[in-house]
Amino acid sequence: MYSKTTNPDISIDRLKEISTWVSSVQDIDQLLELIIETATRMMDAKASSLLLVDKKTNKLFFKVATGEKKVDVKKFEIGMGQGIAGYVAEKGEPLLIPDVSSDPRWYREISDSIGFKTCSIACVPMKIKGETIGVVEIIDKVTGDPIQKEDLKILSVFADLAALAIGNARKIANNKKELKNLKKELDHRYEIIGESDTLKKVIFDAVKVANSKASTLILGESGTGKELLARLIHRSGLRKDQPMIVLNCAALPETLLEDELFGHEKGAYTGAVGRKIGKFELADGGTIFLDEIGEMSPGMQAKLLRILQEGVFYRVGGNKSIPVDVRVISATNKNIANEVSEGRFREDLYYRLNVVEIHMPPLRERMDDIPFLAQYFLNIFKQERGLSHLAISKGAMNCMLVYDWPGNVRELKNAIERAVVMGNGIEILQEDLPNLASNPKYPGMEVGLTLKEAIDSFKKEFITLNLKHTSGNRSLAAQAMCIQRTYLSRLISKYDLH
Repeated sequence: MYSKTTNPDISIDRLKEISTWVSSVQDIDQLLELIIETATRMMDAKASSLLLVDKKTNKLFFKVATGEKKVDVKKFEIGMGQGIAGYVAEKGEPLLIPDVSSDPRWYREISDSIGFKTCSIACVPMKIKGETIGVVEIIDKVTGDPIQKEDLKILSVFADLAALAIGNARKIANNKKELKNLKKELDHRYEIIGESDTLKKVIFDAVKVANSKASTLILGESGTGKELLARLIHRSGLRKDQPMIVLNCAALPETLLEDELFGHEKGAYTGAVGRKIGKFELADGGTIFLDEIGEMSPGMQAKLLRILQEGVFYRVGGNKSIPVDVRVISATNKNIANEVSEGRFREDLYYRLNVVEIHMPPLRERMDDIPFLAQYFLNIFKQERGLSHLAISKGAMNCMLVYDWPGNVRELKNAIERAVVMGNGIEILQEDLPNLASNPKYPGMEVGLTLKEAIDSFKKEFITLNLKHTSGNRSLAAQAMCIQRTYLSRLISKYDLH
């Protein structure tokens, strides 16, 4: 005998409605309650429960409960194999018990403790990829009618919906965790390493500009870490949760660069079989980093200027203007001011890009950072090759400290990688750094000094030598050492070389 609430047409309509909830409701607790409460109403049950398996304790706990004792029942846990719910969770098969008092599997302590009389139970497992993650059960009918096999089938559908909802929620949680870990890994990969005063000043300036929308131009030699600084600015600002898109302007000819920046419409040219979204559109709300901006052709400079002035652009082959909100960070290793004065770079574009200018110093101006950088890169390559005890010898470190590093941090990284690959696997020696070995060494270096003492000794001797060569002229000495005069003055004061 069927109650009116189990009419097949009504059941199908309600199940269709519930199936849409699985994808539309974001709160998993709310969704599970909706599923169980609907199942309770459809089958005229006095009470119902959804129990989940805790893998750590190997017990079932009440995640959702309905009925007059729903609060009290949540205080209990059930062991695997214990009672009807524990039996279904362990065996993974549905169970219909018309009279619990005559079934030896019935665990009556919960009913007795909360004062809830139970006559019949229908219980079905919830499974994800064949693994039982919990059970759903209904207790008795409000009408007094017995629970039927057809009720068990309907309950199984609800259990499947609940399992699907839980599976989706776990996937989302895992994806969020993976994204968080990936972001951590990327942040670590793009970390700027160093403790020198010169680098600290650059980072301080970058953090100051991060919370503004001001276009920023980063100047510096190749290999100094201009992209790292751009990433630091992005992730320190208000747009950190929005995309950062990177494009090397020197890597593409003008036509391809335009296509990369602005995208194209279907049929814009031969081979344009579909619409392509450009970098500016992808960066909407975030940051775009244009590396080697000094290599951009005059034609592309004009198109870039337009988007910076108007905040809109057109896809190649399109006639619809597309507004974007993008923070622009650009970089170049060229003397961009000289490029402007000689007419190779638009002055109006230069001032648009150069609202704030930051100089990324070459490695020779922050020699204090070499030990930190060398150890950082060594740790990366040690982990890759499984050489946990590999270290840098004093001789190799001294060699690195007196080399001028024309390729900057990139060259240092490559040197460490080569030394790890070609070395003995125990200690990086001076001869493992062949490109550096032929470089003139500081003749006064001694074995037995601490690393800081060696660095300080070299700097004092090197500065004294250059000041003597320029008859005390600090500007000429700074120029000869390829450092800023202000930096030289700070070193002179630090080492008391007046």
